[in-house]
Amino acid sequence: ASIRGNKPCIKILNKDDLADAGKTQQWQEYLDQQKDIKTIAINMSHPERIKQLTTLCHKMVKGKKTSDEPLNAVIMGIPNVGKSTIINIVAGRGIAKTGNEPAVTKGQQRIALKEHNILLFDTPGMLWGNIENMNSGYRLAATGAIKDTAIDIDDIGFFTAEYLIQEYPQSLIKRYQLHYAPTTELEFLEELGRKRGCLRSGGRVDLVKASKILLTELRAGILGGITFETPAMMEKELKETAIIVAKKEQKKAERKVRRKKKIINR
Repeated sequence: ASIRGNKPCIKILNKDDLADAGKTQQWQEYLDQQKDIKTIAINMSHPERIKQLTTLCHKMVKGKKTSDEPLNAVIMGIPNVGKSTIINIVAGRGIAKTGNEPAVTKGQQRIALKEHNILLFDTPGMLWGNIENMNSGYRLAATGAIKDTAIDIDDIGFFTAEYLIQEYPQSLIKRYQLHYAPTTELEFLEELGRKRGCLRSGGRVDLVKASKILLTELRAGILGGITFETPAMMEKELKETAIIVAKKEQKKAERKVRRKKKIINR
């Protein structure tokens, strides 16, 4: 937001067919209240809605743009959210390389959408330099926004299972034909592993394989609409993270003072 300043911004909630419709509505209501922000929820099944983005861009700057020069627009977001696919649909041709994995787009490119009088700047997926909130890191990993090698796959599986048990137990019961809602992530992953034959010698469940199955089916939308975060959760965690960061900075400053004292006393 500090980089954007007061420039209009369209928040694209892509792949909304994989999300919880009720929570998508919560996000739109929350974001639309903010100044110079408009949201649109889209997915690849309805390209006509994606093509409305160019019209919306011009509407957002109506009264602010004073020349006939092309409108400069930047598309940016975290990795693997479908930015390149959106560009190709809007442009009506295959301009940007796509793939179902993070970091497909390697560099910036400038795309002239002459028929829409827009000059579009495409950027690679962007992430924070340091993710202080561990929950954010796990959510990115669970949804495939960062590579599976960034965090141990069974850790991601346990995080995902814990959240789904709390928020979407019926989705788990239906998909994995469970007789009851599991109470712990270990109990669920072991049951999933037994049902899918993820067994090691001695009949022990291979939790890594079970986690891979869960994450693959989550990302493919097989579990139904799932959303990992709400505006209320975000606000709460931002406050908690700010406290953690402040404590780290305080400890860092105290260590710096101690080092200076040691140097003086030598």
